[in-house]
Amino acid sequence: MSARDREIAGRRVWFCDLDGTLVDSAPVHEAAFRAALAELAPALLASFRYDAFTGASTADVIAALGAGPKVAGRLVRRKQALYREHVDAGRVRLLPGARRLLTRLTVRGHATYLVTSGSRGSVERVLAASALDGFFRGVLTADDVPVGKPDPGCYREACRRWSPDPADAVAVEDSAAGVAAAVGAGLLTLQVHAASPAPGAVPVDGLTSLVALLDAPVPAPGGGQL
Repeated sequence: MSARDREIAGRRVWFCDLDGTLVDSAPVHEAAFRAALAELAPALLASFRYDAFTGASTADVIAALGAGPKVAGRLVRRKQALYREHVDAGRVRLLPGARRLLTRLTVRGHATYLVTSGSRGSVERVLAASALDGFFRGVLTADDVPVGKPDPGCYREACRRWSPDPADAVAVEDSAAGVAAAVGAGLLTLQVHAASPAPGAVPVDGLTSLVALLDAPVPAPGGGQL
């Protein structure tokens, strides 16, 4: 085990993103966005590319598309309603290693928190549907901060609420926006499921690699294993 791996495994506070990190929700989010736009603002469909907004909140995506004030709120509510229908239908699935990682963190006594750009209603729906709601000591959503990722305010608020020592905390993200938010808040940030790492991130193959890292024996002083 390298010195960096030992440092990561030894950190006691873990902040985890949800969408794209623990659950495979991108296709469902995109479908909900496209259906809502087609219904309420079809002129915006031509300029919509979901991959350009990965990690952002629904409200921030709608604002970036240039929706007028009369339709923006309706678009947000309609997209969220459509997404929640997909969740209830079982179309959002866990990514490989997600449950094992959260189980290992819990068994080993790490404090695990969720920091996500999803709305609270949608996040609670996903956590209940995937039986992940018992793993987190706290959940912070887009409803709790004025600006979403990549702004670091969400992670700063998480640190304010739960008072971890930043030197004892780590963030797990998948998107460049999420990495920017966590790094901007001064956190050691692991990036999973990315073809190339975002600036400031420590690249990790996937969640199963983090499980293996947590399970690796720690060398004892003077040789041997603990």
